[in-house]
Amino acid sequence: MEYRPLKRPAVSTFAAVATIGLMAGCSVVGGEKPSGESITLVTHDSFAMSEEVMQAFTDETGISVTQVAPGDGGALVNQLVLTKDSPLGDVVYGVSDSFASRGVDEGVFAPYTSPNLPASAEPYLVGDLLTPIDASDVCMNVDLDWFADRGITPPETLEDLTKPEYANQTVLMNPATSSVGLSFLVTTIAAFGDEGWPDYWQRLRENGVSVVDGWSDAYYVDFTAAGEGGERPIVLSYSSSPPYTIADDGKASTAALLETCSRQIEYAGVIKGATNPEGAQKFIDFMLSERFQAQLPEQMFVYPINTEVALPEDWEKFAPRPTDPFYLSPEQIDSGRTEWIEQWTSLMID
Repeated sequence: MEYRPLKRPAVSTFAAVATIGLMAGCSVVGGEKPSGESITLVTHDSFAMSEEVMQAFTDETGISVTQVAPGDGGALVNQLVLTKDSPLGDVVYGVSDSFASRGVDEGVFAPYTSPNLPASAEPYLVGDLLTPIDASDVCMNVDLDWFADRGITPPETLEDLTKPEYANQTVLMNPATSSVGLSFLVTTIAAFGDEGWPDYWQRLRENGVSVVDGWSDAYYVDFTAAGEGGERPIVLSYSSSPPYTIADDGKASTAALLETCSRQIEYAGVIKGATNPEGAQKFIDFMLSERFQAQLPEQMFVYPINTEVALPEDWEKFAPRPTDPFYLSPEQIDSGRTEWIEQWTSLMID
């Protein structure tokens, strides 16, 4: 997972503290570290949660939390694999479905099923090794003002992106270097099948699509709605991105194309060989609590896996979820990921 719109300026106090701590390798989450029981939480570097919520876990259990963040979602799993004989911590959060099977196959997780698991999480279970915590939908976003100023109707579908009227307007991410980019590659495979997706990408290329390494470059540098002089009004981002472009008039200047989305799930798991496996299990239970789940939209801009938890009011208006997103299981992604990326690279990178 990578940064999402407005995360940079909206970074929480905790995140700022964590960033400083990571410069020294790790950080204590939620205030001073007590002298009693503790766990180490291994996350991606986009993790953010309020100090109040993290302190609540320590207050309720007596367990302090230290965070270690080795990188983005892909780097997180790679580090878990590389250190499986000397684990980085007790519990991991932020394993995406794109990379989950790699960690499972390498045996880095210990079994655990939380009693707090909501029914809405059950379709996304990966055996008893990983617990779904949140969901997001990777979708194309458009700059509504850019299209309105030129009297052009914005695209709606994946096919629309290959039409001449949208030539040289789209920026995407490399699936070899970006988990968001990998999600879009999965989207096209789910939409066009194993035989059809290369032709679709060839048509995107012929229509002038731009590919960059990461989400931040695409959104903040190339996207016209970011206010940084970008020249492309169509960008790969999230269905939850538009609320963060709400202007003083109360309207969002961007919108997600809900027919272009794929669902991305983030998991937590007890790390095999954990020093404090019971504490790790308690933290997974806590992440499924309403208190933690309710802060996911504002802190990390993802949807709670518990669909009974209320979303912020502006999310309901400006970040509706796609009703039928594309989806491939972690097993399907694992069986094809390496070959897909190699094939995509051969097709798209000169």
